[in-house]
Amino acid sequence: MEDGRLAQLVARSQALTRRLFGRTMRLFAPLYLSSECINNCRYCGFSRENPILRVTLSPDEVEAEARYLVAQGFRNILLVSGEHPRFVSNDYLQEVVRKLVSFVPSVSLEVAPMEMEDYRPLVSAGAEGLVVYQETYDRRAYAAVHTAGPKRDFDWRLETPERAYAAGFRRIGVAPLFGLAEWRSEAIALAEHVEYLLKKCWRSQLTVSLPRLRSAAGGFRPLHSFSDRDLIQVLCALRITFPQVGIVLSTRESPDFRDALMPIGVTMMSAGSRTEPGGYTQQGTQSLHLTVKGRITQTNRGDAKAEGQFEVEDTRSPAQIAAVLRANGLEPVWKDWDSAILSV
Repeated sequence: MEDGRLAQLVARSQALTRRLFGRTMRLFAPLYLSSECINNCRYCGFSRENPILRVTLSPDEVEAEARYLVAQGFRNILLVSGEHPRFVSNDYLQEVVRKLVSFVPSVSLEVAPMEMEDYRPLVSAGAEGLVVYQETYDRRAYAAVHTAGPKRDFDWRLETPERAYAAGFRRIGVAPLFGLAEWRSEAIALAEHVEYLLKKCWRSQLTVSLPRLRSAAGGFRPLHSFSDRDLIQVLCALRITFPQVGIVLSTRESPDFRDALMPIGVTMMSAGSRTEPGGYTQQGTQSLHLTVKGRITQTNRGDAKAEGQFEVEDTRSPAQIAAVLRANGLEPVWKDWDSAILSV
């Protein structure tokens, strides 16, 4: 795309964002529950095949991490975990959600896909949002990078947002992971998915993310390029095509690039993120263990810590991110939802 045409897209995207979302930026933090996983995903640090130190936080340890995030200003927390039903069961998730909703107004989930009936108790417990990455919409690429485990079922994962909507989640987030397939085809497939979900799940708020592959245990490298310029083009195209859809930007991107993207279409950002369980307050260190191909081979009680799912690029604190937003004429929004609204 020519520079002039891209500049026009950026200007139009920014104008639409200001008109529909104002000068606000919703802030959230991911809170990792567990790095245990039964899937082999070649690109993921938590992949079962990777010999890494892992841990699953107890509900009390999750609460300690959440209280730390609340002290930083967050009122919107995304609970993330590897996909292992023995360590992260539905009962475990319900207990965690119930603990957190007493002091965190907005709790969302990014966990293993479930049946609609299994989502309902989580909604009843207080979870209001669900995020699911399709990873790639290219079926051949999907099969090539998901070599074992239930995640190999492409359609089961693709249909997750609809099951979540039927269960009552009020926010639904989707995304591919750019770098696994050719980016233009991926972006078109994402747009088709968004268009379908806007019609099928029209009562829920829909968000999209544009995550790029980052370094992680296992050393997987992107199979396809997705440059800064490409990302900007896709971001603007999504904003113009779907003006009212939220667009999420994570700490996978560099500080300078995140600062440049803030004004042109992004409506939600993470800040101060850690991608390992216990990363904020060093919870769970006494339960660390090394796994090799899914088997525990060693218990570690030294000063080691669990490994992250991927490397974070923007390591600035939440306060620093809020200051940058204000310097760019934007207002950080820590809270935009409270369940008390439903009782009015």
